[in-house]
Amino acid sequence: MAREEYARLIEQATGKQVEQKLTTDYAIAIESIANGTAQICFMGAQGYIEAKNENDAVLPLFVNSGASGTLDDALYYSFLAVRKGEESEYASGDGYSIDNIAGKTISFVSNSSTSGFKVPTSSIISHFGQTEEWAGLTEDDLIEGGDGMLFSQVLFGGSHQGSAYNLMSGNADVAAFCDTEIVPYATCTEGEANTAGSVYRINDDANAPFDTVTGEEFVVIQSTPVLNGPFVYNSEALDPNDVQAIQDLFTSDEVANNELIFVPEGSDNVGMFEKTADEQFVLVEDSWFDPIRNLSE
Repeated sequence: MAREEYARLIEQATGKQVEQKLTTDYAIAIESIANGTAQICFMGAQGYIEAKNENDAVLPLFVNSGASGTLDDALYYSFLAVRKGEESEYASGDGYSIDNIAGKTISFVSNSSTSGFKVPTSSIISHFGQTEEWAGLTEDDLIEGGDGMLFSQVLFGGSHQGSAYNLMSGNADVAAFCDTEIVPYATCTEGEANTAGSVYRINDDANAPFDTVTGEEFVVIQSTPVLNGPFVYNSEALDPNDVQAIQDLFTSDEVANNELIFVPEGSDNVGMFEKTADEQFVLVEDSWFDPIRNLSE
């Protein structure tokens, strides 16, 4: 529903027909926007950075703001989660620790995912790198599991849904994925949403791949705020007049109040962004993504 509305709005702004392409492979999305096969793409910050590294003509079109309507709280959350019933293994005082994820099977999204790899691995390296056993731990050390590695096995779900499903199906002990991609499939039933200790239940009417694990629950043991991912464009493949027209429309009150784009509480619409206050799309500069870019340094 939401994807069709994005296409309709772009057609409204430009007068040109839009062809939608959906991929669960980050590499394809990155390469498509970098080489101009795709003119516009919605992706995470890390995917944008990698695409821009391939072609400097890739630029941010806009991002969704936070509840304030600004970039100040334009954030979503990267989870490390475990199955309900196993969270006591990770308890520490009144909260949780990631100490005991060592030796487990973990699922990431893709090594090009911001919240499904780059952010959680940065946190894992920072945490375990302080110990004598894992001093010098690097991102490359977390791509594979086995003897002498931090994890017994490392899985990649290919998408946030795929990584979460790896957890819920029992293939992984711990999984990294983001809150926004799980919203259509799960509901926070205990605790404050997006915080460590919160419990989520897979909805009874959840679509595939979660239709086989409805009613199952997971517990967030770590939640890290992440800069919102941008809609981006290839400036060599998209006419500047179209860029301006798209930005003018998408940053307008018309779109900010479009309930197919920013979905209000209680609505039957299914979309990527919730409307709780003043959420809207806002323009953004490349430098805003430097905190994510700096994670690779």
